[in-house]
Amino acid sequence: MNTNERSMQMRLAAHKSWAGTTDRSARTAAARKASHHTRFLDKARELHPDASEAQIEAVAESLRKAHYTELALKSAQARRAKSAAAKATKRRRALDELAEYAAGKSSAAA
Repeated sequence: MNTNERSMQMRLAAHKSWAGTTDRSARTAAARKASHHTRFLDKARELHPDASEAQIEAVAESLRKAHYTELALKSAQARRAKSAAAKATKRRRALDELAEYAAGKSSAAA
């Protein structure tokens, strides 16, 4: 079976599985409970125990945005560092090649 057939077979199985599910919310409840969102709600309740549910939702949303913004920042910093290291390596190799060329040229002239 090639990859296209396997992919179609998996999609078919997923569609059949969801077709047999009458309560989609109940089927995905465990995943929602384990999601990051509940973690942010729990942290918001911990930070503001006397807040209303609307306030808790707002704080949780801010915590979620802060979390993903921090991840994006760290990702950008890592990409920048990786790029700088690659450029430094490329520059070092070019200088090494030039030095080898110059050394070969001077020994050939002698």
